[in-house]
Amino acid sequence: MTWFQREITLRPKSRGFHIITREIENAIPQLRDFQVGLAHIFIRHTSASLALNENADPTVRHDMERHFNETVPENAPYYVHTYEGPDDMPAHIKAVLLGNSLTIPISHGRFNLGTWQGIYLNEHRDRARGRTLVITINGQN
Repeated sequence: MTWFQREITLRPKSRGFHIITREIENAIPQLRDFQVGLAHIFIRHTSASLALNENADPTVRHDMERHFNETVPENAPYYVHTYEGPDDMPAHIKAVLLGNSLTIPISHGRFNLGTWQGIYLNEHRDRARGRTLVITINGQN
């Protein structure tokens, strides 16, 4: 078994749901060396999240953003943690709901995703810097 780990910083993205599968693959060419294994992808932030979902129709990402904005609204009167603006506390709640990591199988040097699946960065802040991911791979070459 071989272990590999790399920390990457994604370029800054606007608020919303963004497919980052290719960005990750391009940042870790070592993925091609693994015939079988698992990739664990962890985001080192509390106001953004990761998900696996539809990679073809951009209206899915649009609808996801609208749904989460309705479900977790800004300026709720019961929020106390508002020091960094009205999007701060909702960003933390959305990150908890969606999660901070994914585990994806690797087969023949590629993420073994379904035909219509892509890795999402879910950016919950209006203005965010690049987000940092820790990618850990364990498998056989």
